[in-house]
Amino acid sequence: MDIYKINDIYELIKGNSYVGRGIVIGKSKDSEKACVAYFIMGRSANSRNRIFTVKNGEVFTEPFDASKVEDPSLIIYAALRQYGDYLIVTNGDQTDTIYDSIKGGDSFSEALTLRCFEPDKPNYTPRISGILIFENNDFTYEMSILKSIDEDGSDCARYTFSYPSKAGLGHFIHTYVCDGNPIPTFQGEPERVEIDSDIDAFTDKLWDALDEDNKISLYVRYVDLKSGEYEERLINKNK
Repeated sequence: MDIYKINDIYELIKGNSYVGRGIVIGKSKDSEKACVAYFIMGRSANSRNRIFTVKNGEVFTEPFDASKVEDPSLIIYAALRQYGDYLIVTNGDQTDTIYDSIKGGDSFSEALTLRCFEPDKPNYTPRISGILIFENNDFTYEMSILKSIDEDGSDCARYTFSYPSKAGLGHFIHTYVCDGNPIPTFQGEPERVEIDSDIDAFTDKLWDALDEDNKISLYVRYVDLKSGEYEERLINKNK
């Protein structure tokens, strides 16, 4: 097993019907841009009834058809927000917890001590989060997963991973290993994936890899490390 292998994200996901929600963070091959991506998938009608929207540089999940919303508590939230030199991305309303904590002077990991996995027994969906810290025309990043310590949801295990940025290398964390009942949660360290220099090539590869029936939305942002300006791509299956 090559522990330093950098995977093609298409090959990593293709054929897996359900990896749930996923976050990718890394640096483009040309070392010029920071990449962050977030996608959602869904099996139920309630989960599939969503789109991404962008408002004032922040990304939100919203219902596609408001009349069909059954339970908004775990599916409607701010997925990506920025505070100063910190860019935050998560799969739930812990985005706001991290934002408020960073604003108050606490760290990423300290913020997440306030949160736990989702209360959706028997799956106990993990909360996955990421943060990019920009400084001196470069960045570092951290990723986290909060998951149930046992099948009863008796307590929360918290894992945080910290990375320097390296050209062409990204890390990918997702909520589930694959489909199942209950759904098996993500295991081990975030997976090493290749980050293309071209935002469209990366976006297309990731979207095409996701299962056609279960994919819902994808958001990708490439931040220029010199200027701070960014490009973004948004794909919603519901139109």
